[in-house]
Amino acid sequence: MDGDFRTAFVREPRSLRHKPALVLNADYRPLSYYPLSLWPWQEAVKAAWLDRVDIVAEYDDFVHSPSTRIKIPSVVVLKDYVKPQKRVAFTRFNLFLRDEFCCQYCGAKGDLTFDHVVPRAAGGITSWENVVAACSPCNLRKGSKSLKRSGMQLRKPARAPEAEELRNTGRKFPPGHLHDSWLDFLYWDTELDA
Repeated sequence: MDGDFRTAFVREPRSLRHKPALVLNADYRPLSYYPLSLWPWQEAVKAAWLDRVDIVAEYDDFVHSPSTRIKIPSVVVLKDYVKPQKRVAFTRFNLFLRDEFCCQYCGAKGDLTFDHVVPRAAGGITSWENVVAACSPCNLRKGSKSLKRSGMQLRKPARAPEAEELRNTGRKFPPGHLHDSWLDFLYWDTELDA
C-alpha cells in the first residue's frame, strides 16, 4: 500500500509538467505568438495565489496542498498591462522569424544559417539591413562574393522589422499542440473551416 502511494506521488508531478498555461496580457492578447507565451502550471498557480493574474480557463486536473485544492489554470490574464517592446532585438531567432524560416535566396526551409548580403570581407556589417537567413548550399555558393558577382538575388530586401510585424509573422507558426481552452484567445493565420 505504501509503495502504491509513493509511486503515484512520484509519477503524478511528471504528468502535471505538461499542463502549461497560456499567458494573456491585460488586453486579452498573448504576450507573444512565437514562441507562444506559456508558463509552467506551477508559475500560473503561484501568480494566481499572489493575485497577479485572473484565471480564465482551467484544466480538469487539480493540484493539492495539505489545506488547498486548486484546478490547474490553462489560461491566465495579467492584471497589470505589460507594454510590448517597440524595439526588436537583433537575434538569430528574430532574424529567422523575420525571414519566415526560409532561405532568402532559394526559399528552402529547414536547416538555416545566416548570410551577410554585403560580405564582411567587403566591409559589410552585422545588422538587420545586411543579414538574411540562408540555407547552407546558398551560403556556400555565395561565399564572400557580392550578390551581383554570385548571380544570386534576394527574395525580399533585408530590413529591420517593426515589433508588431514580427508578432504578426509569429502568428503564421502555431505550435504543434494547442489546448482547446486557448483557441478563443489565439488568432492564427490559418484557413477557417466553412
